[in-house]
Amino acid sequence: MTIVTTERLSLRPLLAADAEDYAAMRFHPEVARWLPPAPGTGQEGDFVALAHAAIERFAVSWQERRYAPWGVFHDGRLIGHAGLNFIEQFDGVEVLWSLHPEAQGKGYATEAARAALAYGFETLELDHVFAITLEENRASRAVMERIGLTYRKRVDYKGFTDIVWYDVERATYAERMSSAAR
Repeated sequence: MTIVTTERLSLRPLLAADAEDYAAMRFHPEVARWLPPAPGTGQEGDFVALAHAAIERFAVSWQERRYAPWGVFHDGRLIGHAGLNFIEQFDGVEVLWSLHPEAQGKGYATEAARAALAYGFETLELDHVFAITLEENRASRAVMERIGLTYRKRVDYKGFTDIVWYDVERATYAERMSSAAR
């Protein structure tokens, strides 16, 4: 099990036992408004069952790709998810994050996203990572910029036409990390 710790957070793969807490975060109205609907559901129905299905998909990705979203824990409590996700439509790896509203505005998203980006480039040796969000999601766009991603273009994704795309190459990431260490 791949576990990453930061100054304030612990990131670990989600387990079946996390499903209720994960559902409370993922399907909270203030979180769900920024995320695409859960696969095949339109976000209707039993949110805990949908959380279990997501956790199972993440487990498969961990086995097949060595990455997926982690649960983000602060003081032992699940506050969100963050990590890497392969998006077939773009044939690439996305860095992502979502936090329960009670955990927002404290720098946790930036901290978790930086850890995910570092894992992708330093451990997995990915060449390129991107992030996408709705144009009006200023909070996520600010996180993208804080972790070193650059706005590139607009894309269509899962029926949304107002999606902005940010990305960074491994060489650029390494150069920024080297400069920051000096």
